[in-house]
Amino acid sequence: MRKTWVVIGLLLWWLAAPAQQPDSVQRQDSSITARVAASKPTTSKPKPAPLRRQTALSPAPSDSLVQQRDTLRQQDTLFQNPIETPKIVKPAFSLFLDSSIYNHQPYFTFTNPVKRLVSRRTWQGKEPLFYSTIVLLIFFALVRNNFSRYATDLFALFFRTSIKQRQLKEQLIQAALPSLLLNILFIISGALFINLLFMNYGLGRAFPFWMLFLYTVAGLAAIYILKLITLKLCGWLFHMSDITDSYTFIVFTTNKIIGITLLPFIVLLAFTTGPFQQALFTLSIGVVGLLFLYRFYLSFATIEGRLKISFFHFMLYLIGFEIVPLLLINKLLFRFLGESS
Repeated sequence: MRKTWVVIGLLLWWLAAPAQQPDSVQRQDSSITARVAASKPTTSKPKPAPLRRQTALSPAPSDSLVQQRDTLRQQDTLFQNPIETPKIVKPAFSLFLDSSIYNHQPYFTFTNPVKRLVSRRTWQGKEPLFYSTIVLLIFFALVRNNFSRYATDLFALFFRTSIKQRQLKEQLIQAALPSLLLNILFIISGALFINLLFMNYGLGRAFPFWMLFLYTVAGLAAIYILKLITLKLCGWLFHMSDITDSYTFIVFTTNKIIGITLLPFIVLLAFTTGPFQQALFTLSIGVVGLLFLYRFYLSFATIEGRLKISFFHFMLYLIGFEIVPLLLINKLLFRFLGESS
């Protein structure tokens, strides 16, 4: 009986030993972890504040969201230690070389700026002059082709190349239409030539080309219409209609010759520049001046044969009624156009 109880007790002890061994190992592990935790410094992480639902009765504090952002920024390692980009540092010799190149090159500079005023330039073509010249040439071509006999007799009478002077004069007086057309040609060509003179001397720049051209046409037409009326009135008053008619015929014949003579000069002057243009201006003015002198000679030869006057009285007439009005008109034009330009 005693042996039975001893065997049961040994059996119970043998079964209880494995259950007690894990408890002891667990106790040893817990003691070791406690020692390691005691040796490490304690770093307590701040706990984020709990979020509260915002309701109408209990509104959330305004700085809660800001506090959460601050905690997130503190936890972010990139925010605490940002990556710095490396700075490229040039050597001193390279900086000296760059500054010397920038400061001593002749094309542009970075120091001491210079102000330069640039005048605005406006491009002006010669289209109006071109079209007016073409129209003038076409007009003369039409008159020359339709009244070729009149143009031939006109030059023959003016330069005294024919013996039949009286017959040619009567034929020219009877041809009223070509005479009127050639007078219009003189007005247009004379106005265009005067416009070219204004452009050469820098006068009338404030006016457009067509406006100045129309003013010149109107001026020339007014001058010669007034002169014709004055001569006719003087001939009627002093009973010298034949003499005034002859003088008027010489004046307007000379005008027709001048209008035709100016055509090649206008074409050349319109499209040339430089010294050649200046030489053309001088030559054209000289030719026109010679034609006027020849007109004065023909007028004196015609009047002196019918009316017994001396050359001195004729010169008084020319100075008082031809030269002085022309000089006054010239002075007024230069003063008016010079101020406007």
